[in-house]
Amino acid sequence: MSMPILASKLYMPPPRPKTVLRARLMKQLHAGLNQTTGFKHKLTLISAPAGFGKTTLTSEWVSDCKRPIAWLSLDEGDTEIKRFLTYLISALQTLVPEIGSGVLGALQSPQMPELEALLTTLLNEINSIPNDFILVLDDYHLLDSKSVDQALTFLVEHLPQQMHLVITTREDPSLPLARLRVRDQLTELRTADLRFTPAEAAEFLNQVMGLNLLDEDIAALEARTEGWIAGLHLAALSMQGHADVASFIQSFTGAHHFVLDYLLEEVLHQQPENVQAFLLRTSILNRLCGPLCDAVLLDPSVSGQETLESLERANLFIVALDNDRRWYRYHHLFNDLLRQRHEQTLKPEEIAKHHVRASEWYEQNGEEAEAFQHAIAARDFSRGAGLAEKYWQGMNQSFQSAAWLGWVKQLPESLIRTRPVLCTQIGWAFMDAGDVESSESSLRDAELCLEGSSEAMVVVDEKEIQTLPARIAFARAYNAQTRRDFSATVKYAELAIKLAPEGDQFMRAGAAAMLGGTYWASGDLDAACKSMSDWIDSSLKAGNYIFSIASESGKAEIQIAQGHLREALRTYELSLQHASTYGSEVNQILAHHHLGLALLHHEMGNDESVAQYFQQSIELGKQSTLVDFPYRLSLAQARFKDSEGDLDVALEFLDEAKRLYISTPIPNTRPVEALKARIYLKQGQLSKAQDWVREHGIKVNDELSYLREFEHITLSRVLIAEYQSTASEDKILDALGLLSRLLQTAENAKRMGSMLEILTVQMLAFHAHGEPSQALASLKHALTLAEPEGYFRFFVNEGKVMAEMLTALSHAGAGDRLNNYIHKLLNAFEKTKPEPANPQALIDPLSERELEVLRLVAEGLSNDEISQKLFLALSTVKGHNLRIFGKLQAKSRTEAVARARELGLF
Repeated sequence: MSMPILASKLYMPPPRPKTVLRARLMKQLHAGLNQTTGFKHKLTLISAPAGFGKTTLTSEWVSDCKRPIAWLSLDEGDTEIKRFLTYLISALQTLVPEIGSGVLGALQSPQMPELEALLTTLLNEINSIPNDFILVLDDYHLLDSKSVDQALTFLVEHLPQQMHLVITTREDPSLPLARLRVRDQLTELRTADLRFTPAEAAEFLNQVMGLNLLDEDIAALEARTEGWIAGLHLAALSMQGHADVASFIQSFTGAHHFVLDYLLEEVLHQQPENVQAFLLRTSILNRLCGPLCDAVLLDPSVSGQETLESLERANLFIVALDNDRRWYRYHHLFNDLLRQRHEQTLKPEEIAKHHVRASEWYEQNGEEAEAFQHAIAARDFSRGAGLAEKYWQGMNQSFQSAAWLGWVKQLPESLIRTRPVLCTQIGWAFMDAGDVESSESSLRDAELCLEGSSEAMVVVDEKEIQTLPARIAFARAYNAQTRRDFSATVKYAELAIKLAPEGDQFMRAGAAAMLGGTYWASGDLDAACKSMSDWIDSSLKAGNYIFSIASESGKAEIQIAQGHLREALRTYELSLQHASTYGSEVNQILAHHHLGLALLHHEMGNDESVAQYFQQSIELGKQSTLVDFPYRLSLAQARFKDSEGDLDVALEFLDEAKRLYISTPIPNTRPVEALKARIYLKQGQLSKAQDWVREHGIKVNDELSYLREFEHITLSRVLIAEYQSTASEDKILDALGLLSRLLQTAENAKRMGSMLEILTVQMLAFHAHGEPSQALASLKHALTLAEPEGYFRFFVNEGKVMAEMLTALSHAGAGDRLNNYIHKLLNAFEKTKPEPANPQALIDPLSERELEVLRLVAEGLSNDEISQKLFLALSTVKGHNLRIFGKLQAKSRTEAVARARELGLF
């Protein structure tokens, strides 16, 4: 008696009326077929977890192949070999009714012939079919049968040329896939291929599901689901009726009831108990490897590596993180589910044990952050505090104190106060962050702990205790320098030298360098440069090459302040050569060096080098642990925009710099507000510059100091502008008198950089007052100082008056060497004449910054990415977007970009 056939298993699912057209995947699939006769590949394998659209994609593709299709939807019952072959032949008979009839009869006989003989007969009959055709085996993962795998392997290895086999599955079948790959007989689509791209996700959510979401909401949801199609579908269903879409997306996890039900039913509950146990217990890990899983489970009967490889073969929502298949992670939503179930099925103390084991493994394998975080997850705060103390030194020396500080903020205050070493380390971390008040509070906690009873104090290493007084004094010297309290800086630096344990030359050198910082702040730049050089040498001798390389940037800054541009250039370049011998681990501190080189080359007129170093500084800045880099970058961008004449955008960057400023021991000799006052003068906004003078109390008869020198030079510029506006003789005389005093002070201290600027402003004052001979004398003096060092932008940025005076000096005769220099500068003035503006066809045109943001939007960058690229606050980027949308009368990013293209704004 023949076996009854369920006809619906042989029907191909019809293509859905509303789907996302996946042209990129169709192209890959068609590539495996296209050939003049027969098929290029024997087999197409579409292998991915549940909910990745395998069946839908396959039905759409084969419908478009223009070849006859046989379809078989498999189920668990097809595991038995006779039933499998019966259905396979029945599927073929939908194309050729009589094919395989004899084989079907043999399958029903009490004594079934050998399998290979039956398959050979079937293959011979298939070989007689004149036309190419495709056989689809859908949901092959439901079969668990060696005999079926063997039968299919035989069929694939001897597949007739006119037949192509397609298999969709949640886990890889036991077929000779490696051999097929080597022979180029296999087309594969896997999870990474099937994930929706951002564009596909947008089409699905807005066109198919009709949600009309914003681009940033789509991007957030796509990232949350990792392109998992079922996850996006479940989210779309859940969002219907939600007014606050953004909040819903933030809260959308594997614990959402739709996702939870789907993953439980389709994935977790389909696994054997031992696999479920493995999944739940390892769900506490953000990354997984075999030895780590073994350490967490402590089950000798289970091999972590073998289980992970098995999970990957089974496509069980696991993602390989390297090509060696050592490290993995779970899909985010799947991991959410596993962690929720883990917490529901195990007692808190059991979960804590798993975290402690993970912490111990990570500690043994040098993974500091993971070791600490698992200790915190286990609420083993004593262990966490011990790890923090242990890791402090290395992280501080690699400029990662901000990250370390983020760790210890998770520890209870009461526990911290029992550990003087930890309190001191926290004081240093706040010191590095420029938070003087918090630093001093932690240092006081350390002292109170040291003065208290020994029973209440937790000490891991007695040698550490001996160094604390010197460390506390050093931190206080640093904090005093940050506050500009130089007498306290000297007091505590000398105390740190006195208290440093014998043989601790590194601490002594650091305190001596802190004393050197007072030279810098007071304007004794020669002494400051020598002190910095000594500190660099001491750091190298102590083996701390990162501190040494980082400090080279500070030395170059001092040399620039001295007016020694070429020496600074050599310092930066030699420092980068030195850094290259230590590998990529020093990259985190090199952003300052590349930014410094970009600014130097900008000043010297080497535009090609500017672009190269500036872009490199931005890339390094993304991984930089230097707390003041964003501030410095904004200052540099303001300077570039100033040179380009884009003064509004320059002011924006200065406002951003002011927001990002962090006080450090490096003297802030060019305050942001003074820089803004200079921009106001260039814009003709004298009243705003005057407001700055009043608000900051800058006066002509102030006692002069290096820290306020830039402000006093700026005051001189304001006085010149006031004279030009009011013809008040007092104003210009005040300016000339102040500049004379400033010049004398700078000459006495041999600060050539200061002299150069003072002489230039003095030239402007004499010119405004109608004293051409004195103006030319000041300019000639400035050029004589500047020419050997290659100053360029300094003069060009002064504008029209500078061009007139350079021309006058050239005509008056300045000597061959200076004349060549003058002609180079005058050529630059010709090249930088402003071009006619290109008017925008808008009532309210976009600003330069808005255009810059819009261009990045057109490139597909998210608000977060734009924020990082331009070093702007996320709220600032969103504000720009709102203004852009309003001006372009657009409702979305896509509309805004389209409208901009119509108007020719790009």
